[in-house]
Amino acid sequence: MNLARRTMNAPALAAVYERVWRPTVFYLASGRSNAADRRFAVEALHLHSARRVLDIACGPGNFTRYLSEQVPADGYVTGIDFSPPMLARALADNSGPRAGYVRGDARFLPFPDGTFDAVCCFGALYLIPDPLVAAREMVRVLAPGGRLAVTTSYRPDNPFGELTRRAAGLSGLRMFGGQTFPELFAAAGLVEIDQEVHRFLQYLTAVKPAAGVPRPLDHPAASGRGI
Repeated sequence: MNLARRTMNAPALAAVYERVWRPTVFYLASGRSNAADRRFAVEALHLHSARRVLDIACGPGNFTRYLSEQVPADGYVTGIDFSPPMLARALADNSGPRAGYVRGDARFLPFPDGTFDAVCCFGALYLIPDPLVAAREMVRVLAPGGRLAVTTSYRPDNPFGELTRRAAGLSGLRMFGGQTFPELFAAAGLVEIDQEVHRFLQYLTAVKPAAGVPRPLDHPAASGRGI
């Protein structure tokens, strides 16, 4: 297990992750606040109409609990994480009537095809072994007509981007190019693929076509809005 994954499995980090670690690290990486990221999640996932939501790599559950407060009264958000310390914190601090947690591997999600109306993974794919496998699993468990939202690392396609990739790799973090996930989602048949870049993070959304909707012949990689 590399340094980054050992850190994420540490009980001490679980205790301070949402209050200190995540707000600080994500602000430095993206220039965005927790409030902005929460707005992105609510809007991207159409939570007002999503009744079954999956939050992958949910950590201590603060975000999962927030998402559960935005779904309809009969909605439910499932948080899944591989780290026992993170899940222990989630169960202790962020359980709720519309939020629950399960331990599992993002590469082998323990759910049938098309289970969820919305699937998200915020700030974790760069830590997960075989991240492209995990991304395809996200698509698999997404229901037709469902929405997908991802936040992950970004490196520009230039010498500086290569330097960040090498530097991050020393700790086990992956830095993804701008086309990796738009192309993967397009190949998987998703549509309405959108991408925004904020410093070293990319924010992606996509939709699985509803049943009976023909798959487009051509897939634009992404709208490519950069900030």
